[in-house]
Amino acid sequence: MLGIILGLISAFCWGSASVLVKVGLKDKSPVYANVIRLYFSATTYVLIFLITGRLELLVSLPIKYHILAFISGQFGFVIGDYFYFSALKRLGVSRTVPITSTYPLWTILWAFLLGKEITVLTVIGAVLIVIGIVIVRKAETEENVDPVGILYAFLTPIFWSLAIIIMDWLSSRIESLSLAGLRIIYAAVGITFVSWRYLPEFKKATRKELLVLSLAGLLGLVVAQYSFVKGTALVGAEIVTPVTAINPMISTLLAIGLLKEPFNKKILISLILIITGIILISQA
Repeated sequence: MLGIILGLISAFCWGSASVLVKVGLKDKSPVYANVIRLYFSATTYVLIFLITGRLELLVSLPIKYHILAFISGQFGFVIGDYFYFSALKRLGVSRTVPITSTYPLWTILWAFLLGKEITVLTVIGAVLIVIGIVIVRKAETEENVDPVGILYAFLTPIFWSLAIIIMDWLSSRIESLSLAGLRIIYAAVGITFVSWRYLPEFKKATRKELLVLSLAGLLGLVVAQYSFVKGTALVGAEIVTPVTAINPMISTLLAIGLLKEPFNKKILISLILIITGIILISQA
C-alpha cells in the first residue's frame, strides 16, 4: 500500500511541477526557468549525497558512467526540457502535456532498433498513444494554436526518450536515487555553458519567480523522483509505473482549474488514450 501511495505522490508532484513551471515562465525565457530549477535541485541532491554518504561512491564510479550520465542529463533535462518549457510557454499545460507524455512510444522505438523484443501489449499501447496524438493534434489545429509550440512539444519526448535509453543502461550499474541525482547535477553543469546569455534576466529575477521555480524543481526532480524510486523498491516498477502514468491528467486538470486554461473534450479523450497506452506499455 505504501508503494502505491508513493507512486501517487510522484504523479501529483510531477503534475504540479508542470503547472508551477508554466507560472514561472510568465515573463521569463525557458532557459532562465530551467537554470533556477536545476540549480536548486542539484544543490538539494548534493546535500542528500553528503548526508547519506553517497558522494564518495559516486566519485569512485568509472569515468564512462559519468560521461553517459552527463549525456543523459543533457538530453533529458537541458535539451528536452528546453523544448518542453518552450511548448508550455506557447501552448499552455493542457495542450502540451498530452503530446509530451508520449515519450514511452519513442523509448520503445529506440529499444526495438537496439534489438529488444516487442510484445503484443506494447504494440497495442503504442497504437493507443498514436491515436491519442492524432486526436490532440486535430484539437490543437481547430484551436489555431502556435505551430512552433506544437513542434517543440513533439521534439520534447524524442529527447526525453534518448535520455531514458541511456539511463536504462546505467540503472543496472548505479543505484537509482544516486543516478537520478547524478543526471540532474550534470544537467545543471551543462546548462551553465549557455546560461550566461541570459544574465540580464537573472538580474531582474523576483522572489516569486525564484520560489515558484525552485518549488517546481523540488517537487518534480527531488520529491517525485525519490517517491518513485522508493515506491519501486517496495512494490516493483510494474505496479508503481502505471500509477504514476496518471500525472498528465493531473497536470491538465490543475491547469484548467488553477490557470483557467480552456477545457477541450478532445484533449481529455486523447489523454485517456495516451495514459491507457502508457499503462499497457509499462505492463508489457
